[in-house]
Amino acid sequence: MSQNFFYVTIVLYSCATLAYLVYLVKTTPAVATWANRLVMTGFVAHFLSTIHRFNSAGHLPITNMHESLSFFSLAIVGAFILFERRYRVTILGSFILPVALLLIVASSAFSSAISGLNPALRSNWLWLHTIMAFISYAAFTIAFGAAVIYLIQQHFLKKKRLGALFQKLPSLETLDDINYRCLTIGFPLLTVAIISGAIWAEKAWGTYWSWDPKETWSLITWFIYAALLHGRMTTGWRGRRAALLSIAGFLIMLFTFVGVNLWMPGLHSYK
Repeated sequence: MSQNFFYVTIVLYSCATLAYLVYLVKTTPAVATWANRLVMTGFVAHFLSTIHRFNSAGHLPITNMHESLSFFSLAIVGAFILFERRYRVTILGSFILPVALLLIVASSAFSSAISGLNPALRSNWLWLHTIMAFISYAAFTIAFGAAVIYLIQQHFLKKKRLGALFQKLPSLETLDDINYRCLTIGFPLLTVAIISGAIWAEKAWGTYWSWDPKETWSLITWFIYAALLHGRMTTGWRGRRAALLSIAGFLIMLFTFVGVNLWMPGLHSYK
C-alpha cells in the first residue's frame, strides 16, 4: 500500500510540476487552480505513503536514502503549501515543485526494502533531531526558490526589460520577506537539530562531537546561515547579497544531506 501511494505521488507531483511550469507561460486562474489541486492531492498521497511505511517499519521512515529523500520531498511540499497560502505566490511553485519532484524521483532509485533499525537509532532523540532538521531544510529550500526568483526579477529591472515574465513575478520586497521568514524559521530549527544530535551522539557513541563528515558539513551549513541571519539583523543585508547567500547555503545543505551521506564514510553514512 505504501508503494502504491508512493508511485501515485510521483505521478501527481509530475503533473503539478508541469502545471506550475505552464503557469510561467500562461498565467491564468484555471492553471493556478489545477496546479494547486494537483500539489495538494499529491501531498495527501505522499503523507499517506509515509504513514503506511511508518506503520510497516515501526519507526520514523528516515533511516535510509530512499526514506530520507522522500521525507525531504514531503517536507518541501508541505512548506510550499503553507508559504503559498500565506503570500499568495503561486509562481513560487514553478521553482519549488521541480526540486521536490527531483528528490522523490531520486528516492525511487534506492532500495525501498524495510530493514531493522540500527541500535543507535532506537531513541526518542530520532524524532526531535530529524524532524527539526527536515523542517529547517524545507524552509531553506523555500528561501532558495525565492532567492532565484529575486535574482531573475532584479535582472529584469537592471536591464529595463519589463516583459511578460516580469509582470508575473512577485515584487522584490515580497521575495526578500519570504527569504527572511524562511531564515528565521530554518536557522533556529537547524540549531536545535544540531544540539539534539550532539546529545543523541553522546548517548549512542559516548561523545558529543566526533567531527564525522556529516557533523562537519552540518556545522559549515549552520555557519553560512548564521552569517546570513547576523548580517540581516545587524548590518541590514538584504536583496542580492541575501539571495546569493541563500542559494549558496542551499547548495551546501543539499550536499550535506545527499553527498555526505552517500560518498563520505562515517557514522551517518548510508553505506
